[in-house]
Amino acid sequence: MKPSKLNIILSFGLLALLGVLFMQVSMLRRAFVFEQKEFSDKIHFVLSDVVKKIYLSNKNELPLTNQVQKVSDDYYIVNINDHFDDQILEFYLKTEFEKVNLNTDYEYAIYNCSSDKMVYGNYISSTKEVKQCVDCFKVDPELTYYFAVRFPHIKYNLLQSLWYYWILFGVIFIVLIIYLYSFIMVIQQKRYADIQNDFINNMTHEFKTPLSSILLASNYLKQNKAVDFSKVESYSDMMHTQATKLNQHIETLLRVAKSESKRLELNKTWMRLVDLVEDVKMENAMKYPELNLQLTIDRQIEIFVDSFHFKNIMSNFIDNAIKYNSSQVGIEIKSTIKNKKLELSIADTGFGVDSKDLPFLFDKFYRVPRQNNMDVEGFGLGLFYAKKITKLHGWTIEATKNSPKGLKVLITMSSKSFKYD
Repeated sequence: MKPSKLNIILSFGLLALLGVLFMQVSMLRRAFVFEQKEFSDKIHFVLSDVVKKIYLSNKNELPLTNQVQKVSDDYYIVNINDHFDDQILEFYLKTEFEKVNLNTDYEYAIYNCSSDKMVYGNYISSTKEVKQCVDCFKVDPELTYYFAVRFPHIKYNLLQSLWYYWILFGVIFIVLIIYLYSFIMVIQQKRYADIQNDFINNMTHEFKTPLSSILLASNYLKQNKAVDFSKVESYSDMMHTQATKLNQHIETLLRVAKSESKRLELNKTWMRLVDLVEDVKMENAMKYPELNLQLTIDRQIEIFVDSFHFKNIMSNFIDNAIKYNSSQVGIEIKSTIKNKKLELSIADTGFGVDSKDLPFLFDKFYRVPRQNNMDVEGFGLGLFYAKKITKLHGWTIEATKNSPKGLKVLITMSSKSFKYD
């Protein structure tokens, strides 16, 4: 299946799941509104029956107007407009609520004309938990003989009554999360597969080129019995150069393989940072005679480090600065102590890296395209190896754009990793 078709299918699947989730949310909302209306109708029906009972017990004619007023979803006022007893009221409330099987907590209060206050009645609970709210009942200046009923857990009861919809919603949501995770993993695996294919192709090229040169030179020396010392020297130099390059490639692969192994143990000792960096500068000066490397390192700083791996990653930074820029690029290695942490920056003034490439710079096999479209030697393992080694040291590493141009790699060490005397 082509990647484009796979992406289309995954996208349609995601849209379908989102559509189902949206429909379920819509159904849940409609069910809640319906349940809320049904609940409100039951309460209105119960309180209307209570009014009828009170009027019948007082042997008065029932008024034609609606005596039940809904103030909010959880608060109702019932205008009796006649004397009534609080004990009879509670009896009627319990009886009528039991009739309609409305198992929810409620509390009531009765207006007292003489004190002009709401007198708290009782809290009727379907469980043993009672949380009275005396101050929740307010006086209505327009009424004289009335009582108020409050339902403190009505929203919870409504949501609880929709348990089937909630379970279905939860299942769909979990399926959506799993699908999203799978979607991301498929995209990542596709990206890693592409990078790995590029790595294999690049590795084949990097190994084939020096091997072809060595075979060419050795065949010439083997087939020509007459000795031409100038050509022998030339071909010998070629074989040595290509063999060295081949050996460097092999060493790179072995270093990365070892860094990923759990058996890798760092041989850390306290060393002066400036000595380590100067050694790196001297070694690379032989490799790049035109190297313009500036050091701004405090000579009093010592770090707890494996010198072998540290020098390797510093050399990788210099190699990348040269390979992905130009031979005249300027490089500065600088140390700064900030917030009890040591920051070691390696900044160049070359072409830099696009913002879209920065998040993947330390990924395995990732190679930044060169601006002049020329092929660049390497496997995309140098910065991956650098991140592995810094992580094993307990440091952090990040890459940002240098100002005004170029790339800046920043290694941050905690106070346990360095000394400043």
